[in-house]
Parts: sequence; C-alpha cells; structure tokens
Amino acid sequence: MYSCAPPGGSGSPSSAKEFADKAEADLLALSLTENRSSWIQSTHITDDTEALAAAATEKRVNAAVRYAKEAAKYDSAAADPETRRKLTILKRGVVVATPADPKESAELTTIGTRMESTYGKGKYCPPGEKEPGKCKDVQGLSQVLARSTNPKEMLEAWTGWHSISPPIRADYVRHVELANKGARELGFTDTGAMWRSVYDMPPEAFTKEVDRLWEQVRPLYVSLHAYVRQRLNAKYGDAVVPKSGPVPAHLLGNMWAQSWDNLLPVLGGADPGFDLTKVIQTRKMDPKQMVKYGEEFYLSLGFQPLPQTFWSRSQFSKPRDREVVCHASAWNIDAVDDVRIKMCIEPTDEDLYTIYHELGHNYYQRAYNKLPFLFRDSANDAFHEAIGDTIQLSVTPDFLVKAGFLAAAPDASKDTGVMLKRALEKVAFLPFGLLIDQWRWKVYGGEIKPASYNQAWWDLRLKYQGVAPPVARSESDFDPGAKYHVPASYPYTRYFLAHILQFQFHRALAQKAGCDLSKTPLHRCSIYGNKDAGKALAAMLEMGAAKPWPDALEAMTGKREMDATAIIDYFAPLKKWLDEQNAGKPSGW
Repeated sequence: MYSCAPPGGSGSPSSAKEFADKAEADLLALSLTENRSSWIQSTHITDDTEALAAAATEKRVNAAVRYAKEAAKYDSAAADPETRRKLTILKRGVVVATPADPKESAELTTIGTRMESTYGKGKYCPPGEKEPGKCKDVQGLSQVLARSTNPKEMLEAWTGWHSISPPIRADYVRHVELANKGARELGFTDTGAMWRSVYDMPPEAFTKEVDRLWEQVRPLYVSLHAYVRQRLNAKYGDAVVPKSGPVPAHLLGNMWAQSWDNLLPVLGGADPGFDLTKVIQTRKMDPKQMVKYGEEFYLSLGFQPLPQTFWSRSQFSKPRDREVVCHASAWNIDAVDDVRIKMCIEPTDEDLYTIYHELGHNYYQRAYNKLPFLFRDSANDAFHEAIGDTIQLSVTPDFLVKAGFLAAAPDASKDTGVMLKRALEKVAFLPFGLLIDQWRWKVYGGEIKPASYNQAWWDLRLKYQGVAPPVARSESDFDPGAKYHVPASYPYTRYFLAHILQFQFHRALAQKAGCDLSKTPLHRCSIYGNKDAGKALAAMLEMGAAKPWPDALEAMTGKREMDATAIIDYFAPLKKWLDEQNAGKPSGW
C-alpha cells in the first residue's frame, strides 16, 4: 500500500500532495466499482448480487480506512490548503471502519450487506396465509397505515413489519463490535464519535450543537403533538388514545411515526383547500411523468436538464419479477454525470415530494462534479439532504397553479391547513431525526448494552417523540432494525439538521427572489422560476466539500451558524393557531 510519510509525521508539501492525489485516484476507481455493484444489488437482490456488492464495498472501505490512517501521519506535514482539506476529508471519510484483520473486515462487510438485504426482502404474511401474493412488504404495509382508520388493521400492519427485524439483531450486535474496533484503529473512541467528527468541530461540541437546535424547535413540536393527540383521542376514544401521555405509534399514519401528514383527513379542523394526491391520481400520472414535474422546477431556476441516461437507467417503479430495495435513494455512479434515482413511485403527493428531494441530491452531484473527487460531496451531509427539501418548501398553492396542478389557489383562509399539513411532515419529523443517532451513539459508546437495545429505543422515542409502542415489546424484538437506516448503517442526524437548514436556506433564497417578508409570510414565498435564487443556490452547490460547511452556509445565507429561527418564523401563524386549539388541554407527555 502506498505510503510516503516518514516516521514521526513530518513530510514535504510535495509528498503530502502526492499521497492525497494517489488516494483520490484509487478511491475514485474503487467507488465506481462499488457503486455499480451496489446498484445491481439494490435493484436485483440475489445471493450473488449480495456477495458481489459486499466484496466491492469491502475493497473500497478497506482502502478508505488505510488512507485515513495514512492521512493522519501528515497532521504536522507542510501542505497547501487544498491538500490539507483533502487530508482532513480522508481522515473522516469512513462511515463504517473495517478492522485491519482481513477475516474481521470481510465479516463486517458481509454482515452489513446481509442486514440491508434482510430489510429489503422483508415481508409480513398474515398467520396461516400461504399465498405469496397476500404477503406485504414495507411499502404495502405503510399504505395501510397511511390510509386506514381501523386501529386493529393498523396494529396488524405495524406489528407485521416490526416482525421482520428480530433476525437482524444478532448481526447488529456483532456489527457494533467490529465497527468499533475499526473506529478505534482510526483513533476514535467508537463509531459514534467518528460520525460526529465529520462536522468541522469536535464530537463533544457537535453534540451540544444538536441539543441547542432541538431546544429551539421543541416548543413548536410539543404544541403540534398536543393538538394531534387531542384530535386522535376525539376520533378513537380514551381506550385507544389517552387524553394525556404518549400517542400509540401505529396511529400516526407512518410506519415509524416520523411524519404525520397522512393524518390530515383524520384530524379535521384545518382544510388546505386541495388534495394533491387526488390530483395526481385523477390525472393518472405515471412515475416518469411525476419525475418530469420534479425536474421542471429545477429547470425553472436555470439548472440543466437531466441526462438521457438518467431516464434510461433509473428505477422509477417496483419491478414485478424480482426483489429490490424500494427505499428511495439518489445515485451518481461515476461521480460525474451518471446520476439516477431508485424509487418505487406511487401516485401520491408524498412520493412527488420525495422526487423533489432525490433530484436535489442529483443536482448537487452534478454541480460539484468538476471538483477534485474528494471534494465531490456536500459541505456536510445535512446539506445534501436539505437541498431537495428546500425546493419542497416552494411548492406553495400559487406554485401548484403555475405548474398546472391546480386551476386556482385556495384563498388565504386555507393557509392554516396548508401549514398544518407541512408541519405534520416537517415538524413531526424533528425528534425522530434526532433520536435514531442518539440511540446509536449510546450503543456504539457502550452506554446501551445489547441486553437493553429495544428498551432503550423506546425510552428515547418517549423522551423525544412522545410516542409509545402499541403493544408490549421485549428484548426478543429489535424495533430499531425495522428502520432502513439502522441495518444499512446510514448516519441519521443529517436529516434532523437538514430539516433545520432547509428553512434557513428557504428564507435566504426567498429574499434573493424578491420576497418581502415584511409583507408576505415566509410560507407563501416560492422561488419557482427565479434565476437569481437559482444562481445563489448553484453557487453554493458548486462549492461541494472544498470548504468547511460554515463557508458554504455563509455564501448563501450570510450566516455561519445553523439557526432554527427560520422554521419558527415559517410556522409562527400555525403555532398561534395550535396554542388556541390546545387551550385548557394537556400538553407534553
């Protein structure tokens, strides 16, 4: 393996640059092979594709770990600013570090592929049911939770999906052991500390930063929670939903209770004045047409059309002839222009919004594709998740008229309903976006032992979300494993931060688009069709990871600190309305 760092960490600028250039070239080649193998494994799950993907991932991760260790030797070496930035990225560029021992390295990558495939192949078959067609995957079971108002039916769907994850538990225990060993070999105390180190600040400081942001938004979430609980209590009665305390997790319209927007028809009391899902279904829009609508928004900002290969190589629908991972994702196979999305698109507003989200990844990937490979990433991982969601915030009723979805926009009296629907999606998500990694940081750090994995999971869900399991759970269950990002070992705090950043981005871009916030509420501003906003967005995207994230944030917003005041501003009228509805009723849990 290439190494030119003399003992003791000294070295010339040329040797540091030579090392970084070599690492960059090797990782680009390995990433291309891994991306192709992983794409095939995700879109055609078999034992063979799993094995090929695991082997490619092992090679790339092992190389990344070796280069991370090598990069640390240059900490005191002279280096130009670009090389120094590359060395920093190399040191922190590993999500799951494989141990140096070849057998343990192979075991860890095999476990990782197996956990993800177990999730991807998961199905619930009702007791006594032998017909495969009657079994449901996560997509089918999620549709039950989204549409049903029968608590018994929802309970079966919830418990059915959560029955697929116990087989992942033993693998996860071993994964933690091996991943931590790899992280310690890189100089981190554990994998959680390694994940927190990627934010251009010490891990301990990042933990405090997350806590600060949560405290900014917590009062808004508590108000929303109180309103939803009282409305569900009115719908289902005290025996199903208590007037105070946590809400049963299966009644919130989503398998993980992470977004509640499917509850809007059940809650009543605030009508947005239109039903976008109904519009999509009435028009019989197919998946490709829905993606075309997503692309059109980015085109209106001045971005270029997606390449033809995007349309021929993406997975838009669930194939009938094979197992696939339906969890939506965006890919850039060659780190240049072979961008794709992988979805199993249904004709719903939720999937249309997901398309905007995934295309945000693709347009970010294209914006920085001329940078050196190690800089072809977002300023931090939350930025990548925030871009498409920033676009979502411009999907206002006025925009839907311009895009041809609505004949006329509802009047301002419907704003409460529009904001409530968005809060049920965005605000409801905040504590869930926080708690997954709170659980994993404690698991990796040893505070949560395998004997209490499931209890600790529900303790955190109660603390942050105010939700409870609908039936008794035990340590024979492994409910964290029923969420894709856990078996896939995909860090999740990025999504919490993205839900903060998207409002911060939206406010800044709306002002660049000429939206006067002294006259127009933030929730009514849209950047659709505004080239000035598009240029400001593109300028930040083109920076990639070449600079620390505060530089990228400042380039767009003028601020160097993540700030939740924009989400508070956006929902201020709704917060007032919620507090009026909650007057005299229990709050908190």
